[in-house]
Amino acid sequence: MSNEKMETKKSDKFLSTLEAAQKGDADAQFALGGMCEDGIGVAQDYEQAYKYYQLAAEQGNIDAQVELSVMYYDGQGVEPDREKSYELHAVALKNLQEGYKDYLLGAEQGEAKAQVRLGYLYKYGLGVEQDYEKAFKYFSAAAAQGDATAQYYLGCLYYCGKGTELNYAKSFEYLQLAAQQGNRDAQYDLAIMYENGEGVEQNYSESCKYYQLAAEQVDDSAQFNLGNFYYYGVGGEKITLKQLNIIS
Repeated sequence: MSNEKMETKKSDKFLSTLEAAQKGDADAQFALGGMCEDGIGVAQDYEQAYKYYQLAAEQGNIDAQVELSVMYYDGQGVEPDREKSYELHAVALKNLQEGYKDYLLGAEQGEAKAQVRLGYLYKYGLGVEQDYEKAFKYFSAAAAQGDATAQYYLGCLYYCGKGTELNYAKSFEYLQLAAQQGNRDAQYDLAIMYENGEGVEQNYSESCKYYQLAAEQVDDSAQFNLGNFYYYGVGGEKITLKQLNIIS
């Protein structure tokens, strides 16, 4: 029953996102591309993912430009074209660099999205000198406003001790906040922390739970680890890979 409700919620979200995308909302088009790519709330369809990423990219959505670059590189939903991939990646990077002043202004005005953008630029040194402390500063500001992406990156910085002191407990805290909002990467990392007992008492059942959540969002590594957990009976009942439909 719980799985049926989960699927209904996903489908409702897909339909509402589709409605906004059809009205020309670039953020919704990008989100819809992600749902089609990962098979969330709809059957996985790389061609449809490409279509919606393309629509969003044409409106200047930088995230969509990056995803299109990856699709061209991997040949998912479109014929592989490394030259086009590099071209789109360069466009996205240029747009990020050109948007720096706008992001800075928005961040100063408390806009979480702008703060996340700045954190990302400083974390990876895109158009600015790499500075983990500034990345930590901006991710912290956005995380305090409940932004799941910022919470995820903040958890990563605490885990690695970059821009701040290494602190597994803090890392766990922020990854958990992001995971509870459905951030797939945070769910996977949280599963790892539960499995290894980092920042929290080792708990295979909780690890299995978060692998399951990430796996449902088509995280390949989570699906692999979850398969191992079930196969060896770690964190729950032993189930064969054939029963899980992981192999035919």
